[in-house]
Amino acid sequence: MGLTSLTKSFTKATTPRKWVLVDLDGLVLGRAASRIAMILRGKTKGLFTPHDDVGDFVVAINAKNIRLTGNKLKEKMYYHHSEHIGGLKEYTAEKLLARRPEELIRRAVKGMLPKTFLGKKQLKKLKIYPGAAHPHRAQTPEVANLSGRPTKA
Repeated sequence: MGLTSLTKSFTKATTPRKWVLVDLDGLVLGRAASRIAMILRGKTKGLFTPHDDVGDFVVAINAKNIRLTGNKLKEKMYYHHSEHIGGLKEYTAEKLLARRPEELIRRAVKGMLPKTFLGKKQLKKLKIYPGAAHPHRAQTPEVANLSGRPTKA
């Protein structure tokens, strides 16, 4: 008697993909980033497969209105190196939020994804915009409520 596999493995080709719209206005950075990472990986679906990219696309708007708790705005540091001698640049979260708010969110979500080729593929499905306008209307994204508060009708 042969063994039969009872576990069904889902692949990118057999999984339906959606586009999800996330409004970051007034949300805390870490909580929003962890929920976005779950959507990108596909953990919010019943067909989650850890070794394949079965997650949805995420369009994050109003990135400039994200919140940081405590003293993180002034004390949290971000670093970038140009690979040249003395090329280390450092920014506070406040400066990065003012200059490039989408980079602040991208770094937070990237830290919550797998550090593999799969994580890089999943991060490419994240589209971040500082304001409310975005060019993905044709994909008809579903609105996701990350705040836990009831939405206004």
